[in-house]
Amino acid sequence: MESGRLPRFKRSSAVIPIRLTERDHHILRHVRRHRFLLSDHIDALVPGSRQQILRRLQRLFHHGYLDRPRSQLEYFHQGGSKSIVYGLDRKGAKLLGAESAQLRPRRDSKHLMQPAKKVYLQHSLLVSTVMVALEHSCARSGTVRLVREEELAASTNLRESFRWTVTVHSRRLGLRPDNVFGLEHMQTGERSYYFLEADRATMPVVRRALTQSSFQRKLLAYEATWRQDIHRSRFGFHRFRVLTVTSNAERVRHLIEACSKLRRAHGIFLFADFPSLQRHGDPLTMPWQSARHSVETLISHPRAG
Repeated sequence: MESGRLPRFKRSSAVIPIRLTERDHHILRHVRRHRFLLSDHIDALVPGSRQQILRRLQRLFHHGYLDRPRSQLEYFHQGGSKSIVYGLDRKGAKLLGAESAQLRPRRDSKHLMQPAKKVYLQHSLLVSTVMVALEHSCARSGTVRLVREEELAASTNLRESFRWTVTVHSRRLGLRPDNVFGLEHMQTGERSYYFLEADRATMPVVRRALTQSSFQRKLLAYEATWRQDIHRSRFGFHRFRVLTVTSNAERVRHLIEACSKLRRAHGIFLFADFPSLQRHGDPLTMPWQSARHSVETLISHPRAG
């Protein structure tokens, strides 16, 4: 056994040797897929007791397969028990590098190794939390399969599958959703497709010029995507929805107000605040708010437009 208490954010040579198991590979694949995961996320995704998972995470960190981003340090100075954030480190990236292209991450290994700033880390963890909750919801349903982004990307034959531009008021606007996924009815094979946006209320909802970043600019770009049929021509999606998870209920109201001013495509947008998502716990059955002043659930697969 390791001698004494191992440091949290500095690797120790006192850790015992590690023999990688198939479960370790599963852990590394999950972290690569999401880029950053809390230990609570990994515990929820990987079979085994919580203590076993935490011990494996500790050893994978001290042996250089996983990273613990130092931008999370300030949370531990506040006291109390905290779930540690993990990212893939160089040995982990190298180990997974020879695996099939279907398991390839959204970003190359060089980008994965870059230090994560606090704001980006918080944003990434919001995306991870939503996607982990969706994975659990689908597993519990027994009737809906989560179609992950890498599976969808494999069928597009594009270098950057889910990064594209649209023309809005004679200006080119770029889009890159925070995540892309499908929900497939296992009995019928019918799929619905979703672009996820994680909004931490760090940008204005509306600005005067499209040259400035705002959430309204995203809404206009998605509206143009729908109106110009890019989802069909580029991705082969018969239709899509845009799910936005934001910081609080008041922010939801502001986003819906901006969405209601669009000329068309109000029905493709659904909104939820993160505290409500945490309380409900099931993204498939929770009520999502639309710009049509109604609520919908994802499992009903309503027709957008």
